[in-house]
Amino acid sequence: MSKYMLLLFPFLQVFISIALILGDGLYNFGKVFIKSALALNQQRRARAILPVTDANPSAGTSYDEKRRNEVFMSDSIPPYIAAAGYVTLAAISIGVLPQIFPQLKWYFVLITYTFAPVFAFCNAYGAGLTDWSLASTYGKLAIFIFGAWAGAAHGGVVAGLAACGVMMGIVSTASDLMQDFKTGYLTLASPRSMFASQVVGTAMGCVIAPCVFWLFHKAFDLGREKSEYPAPFALVYRNISLIGVEGFSSLPDHCLTLCLVFFLAAMAINLVRDLTPKRISQFIPLPMAMAIPFYIGGYFAIDMCVGSLILFVWRRLDKKKADAFAPAVASGMICGDGIWSLPASILAIAKVKPPICMKFLSRAVNAKVDGFLAN
Repeated sequence: MSKYMLLLFPFLQVFISIALILGDGLYNFGKVFIKSALALNQQRRARAILPVTDANPSAGTSYDEKRRNEVFMSDSIPPYIAAAGYVTLAAISIGVLPQIFPQLKWYFVLITYTFAPVFAFCNAYGAGLTDWSLASTYGKLAIFIFGAWAGAAHGGVVAGLAACGVMMGIVSTASDLMQDFKTGYLTLASPRSMFASQVVGTAMGCVIAPCVFWLFHKAFDLGREKSEYPAPFALVYRNISLIGVEGFSSLPDHCLTLCLVFFLAAMAINLVRDLTPKRISQFIPLPMAMAIPFYIGGYFAIDMCVGSLILFVWRRLDKKKADAFAPAVASGMICGDGIWSLPASILAIAKVKPPICMKFLSRAVNAKVDGFLAN
């Protein structure tokens, strides 16, 4: 491999990963859209009654479902409150966001808020059918549209990324709220109480999230390659924005060809997964999972492999217990790893050095170290 290719490899691997992510996202977007359209058409033809409706439940409805309908509809949120809240938030965003990001014009925000409800409905309905939120796909669409609209000379990269954040915030919130309302419907919770809790949680997040970001920014080399927190998707979205603003002419030689190959490969892999039986498709890798190690390195793949191996052995030994407790074990490990980041960041800010440092060296380097210590 030539020296030129070695220099370009980090750049190419970014776009190869983007191609895999876009191919996987576009395929799942189309699949969710088709499923949503077919389900809506089937409901329209059958005149089916949704669980949450003002119509009288059918004669075959159980007592529990009747009770859920009664509780959920008796404390519903009036539509005018939702509309007024959305318009108010849109007005605030139109006034505030251009002050924070001057490249993001006020009419960009207005257009985003105008079309976002359509995407939010599609995402919420699709997430309800497939349990797969495609908010990031709509965000990438906003990057291309507003980044190209603003242009490189007028800060199109920042404008596209800021518009992406607005779009993803609206679309992802819609699906999250619908999932929470469904949980409330099943548990006989008050919709108004749940919505009030969401508002309180969002207000707390507006304070807590910047503090957490500041803590990580001060404690770690956040966003740097080979650091503990490389933030790989930040690089993904930035490069997507660069493509949208500068066009394909800025890419290295053969980069577009490689991206097209991996883009089509991601769609083909997903198609094979959907067409093959589950006993076979479970061994076919996900393109999204294949793309992530391109950024953050092989250790991520090793972690996933070790976890999958443990789960595989556990299911061989006791499938019932593995299926019942695997989510709880995974949640505990994720929670523990996340909680440890807080004391780790505090120790890093305090410049506390670990008492032991462990490093794995190759045989040749280890021989040199032994020779140096012997002298």
